[in-house]
Amino acid sequence: MRAIWKGALTFGLVNVPVKVYSATEDHDVSLHQVHNKDGGRIRYQRICEIDGQVVPYSDIDKAYDDGEKTVVLTKEDLESLPAERSREIDVVEFVPSEQIDLLTLDRAYYLEPDSASPKAYVLLRKTLEQTDRTAIVRFSLRQKTRLAALRVRDDVLVLQTLLWSDEVREAAFPSLDESVRISAKELELSASLVESFSSDFDPEEFKDEYQEELRTLIEAKLEKGDALDTSETFGEQEEEEAGGEVIDLMAALRASVEKSRAAREVGDANASGNEDAGGDGKPAAKASAKKPAAKSSAKKPAAKKKAS
Repeated sequence: MRAIWKGALTFGLVNVPVKVYSATEDHDVSLHQVHNKDGGRIRYQRICEIDGQVVPYSDIDKAYDDGEKTVVLTKEDLESLPAERSREIDVVEFVPSEQIDLLTLDRAYYLEPDSASPKAYVLLRKTLEQTDRTAIVRFSLRQKTRLAALRVRDDVLVLQTLLWSDEVREAAFPSLDESVRISAKELELSASLVESFSSDFDPEEFKDEYQEELRTLIEAKLEKGDALDTSETFGEQEEEEAGGEVIDLMAALRASVEKSRAAREVGDANASGNEDAGGDGKPAAKASAKKPAAKSSAKKPAAKKKAS
């Protein structure tokens, strides 16, 4: 990983030099737009609406428009703000961890000690663990002042930015003000249904099926040679000749996707059979309870639990 920011974590007279790393990344397949006739890349240009000229990025400033007047803010204006020059993560207070509303959590970053001795870093980490407290901090990153929660995850200090209070919308729904009567039997049946799905959460068991099948589709098209060479210009005659192969190609693509999906389902079924079997590979004495229909990625209920 590459550090995106360097600074110091400060509370009182304690100063902890740290490096900041993004803790998460996007696994989506990167796609771009093309012309459907020839595969040419679609690109966007920054055009001034007054003179119609393309404006280079170096000549672009930011501005605020109130509807009647526009205030231009140059790079020098923004850099003159005190927060932009700060390289410190200031601890404001330590609060009970349960007081952090999950709705306000935003981007997460790892903090690595950036000094010859990590003693101050380890001291802060152990203090947070023993007191079961979360540090609320302020810092500036990418031209914005941030509020964040500093907590511990697997012996690493994690900085997770928080939404400001006015960025969280109020949930005002008149339909929830209506009086609704729930019978004891309905609540009992609902709790029984919840129990039938109860399990320990393991994020490794959940996969992004859409992205997996998208990659399968792309690989199938590459394998079948259905990739445009955008360095050449195709004539109308060549396009017409290739058109006869479209139906067969689509059938092959669908077959490839279905084959991948079937293989995954067989793997899930085999895994389920191994869980239901005893240590010697023979079926367990009691059959597992049948789980209600759900998405294929959902974790199956444990065999010992009864169906509602």
